[in-house]
Formats: sequence, C-alpha cells, structure tokens
Amino acid sequence: QVQLVESGGRLVQAGGSLRLSCAASGRTFSNYAMKWFRQAPGKEREFVAGINKNGGLTYYGDSMKGRFTISRDNAKNTVYLQMNSLKTEDTAVYYCNAGVGSIYLGSSPTDYWGQGTQVTVSS
Repeated sequence: QVQLVESGGRLVQAGGSLRLSCAASGRTFSNYAMKWFRQAPGKEREFVAGINKNGGLTYYGDSMKGRFTISRDNAKNTVYLQMNSLKTEDTAVYYCNAGVGSIYLGSSPTDYWGQGTQVTVSS
C-alpha cells in the first residue's frame, strides 16, 4: 500500500501561484511514477501532469503546459506541483496519484490516490 497526502491547496487570485505537495508513505516511493489529476464540479477527472520514477521525464496536459511544473524529491518521498499564472478554470480538487504505468497513460485501477486538496482561483 502507498498512502498519499496532498497539501497546499487554498484560495488564490487569478494570475497568482501555488505549490501543491503530495507526501507518500508505505512502499518505496521511487518505484512509482507520480501524477496529478484534477476534477472540477460537474466535470470529469482531468490529467494534469506526470513524472517518472527518477524525475527525469515529465508530461503535461495541454492546458497546463508552460504554466505548471511537476517535480519530485525521492529523498523526501514527495511530489510537487508548481502552478503559475493561475486561471479561474484551474479551480478544482487536485489529486495525487502513484502508479507503475507510463506517465503518458491515464490512471490504472491499481493506482493509489490521495484524498485531494482544493484549489480555488478567484477572478
């Protein structure tokens, strides 16, 4: 089992920045690719960003490219999501995901999920 706990979500004004963190515990963190997803009210879950096991490869959803940066610190068992130039449409619950699949693919039924952290961007 892998336990994931997200933090850092809050209310922020449009144009602002925010950094989310996801702390992992349980199995070896560096064995897992990490991803961020988000879900806004009434919308389907959306892929945000992914990073491979050693942090050397990243991948982003189209609307996040150039604004969001995913990173990880395997020594701290933590993955981060730096979000800049935030827009009101970025408002959502952001979820951390750990899995053994490719970062280019969606989630898998065997993935682990955090409980989510709310990000609200006001105009």
